[in-house]
Amino acid sequence: MVRLVKRYGGGSRKLYDTEESRYVSLEEIAAWVRGGQQVQVVDSKTADDVTAQTLAQVIYEEERRGVTLLPSDLLHEVIRRGEAALQRGVEEFQGRVDRLVRASVDRVKPLQEAREEMEQLRGRLEDLEASLRALEGAGGRRRKPARAGARSARSRG
Repeated sequence: MVRLVKRYGGGSRKLYDTEESRYVSLEEIAAWVRGGQQVQVVDSKTADDVTAQTLAQVIYEEERRGVTLLPSDLLHEVIRRGEAALQRGVEEFQGRVDRLVRASVDRVKPLQEAREEMEQLRGRLEDLEASLRALEGAGGRRRKPARAGARSARSRG
């Protein structure tokens, strides 16, 4: 769902969130976008869509605060070639993220395998304890030594 924000002209360029009926800052809009919210900004007088300008302003303000969102090479390309350059930059960024995710998953696989092996061992230990209890019950043996061993094995797992 698209969140509609109206931009009021004048020197202040106020932004009004129609969903919450209140004025909002560029930082709030940036947070919404980071959170996955789709935002549309329209000029209150002309009803023109000014979303691109507002999002560019968000990027500008982030840069002013020292948060680099886009490398300057990409910005140069956007100015030179427009949308095609931006699309290429997004694809490069997605490729980098994909490589990072794949590398992370490769590191996680041994941990997952170890966890699965641990679960199998726990299952086998429970089966063994059940078998011992059954044998103790059938043979009339004392149960104390088996419990102590089972208790210490559980505390280790």
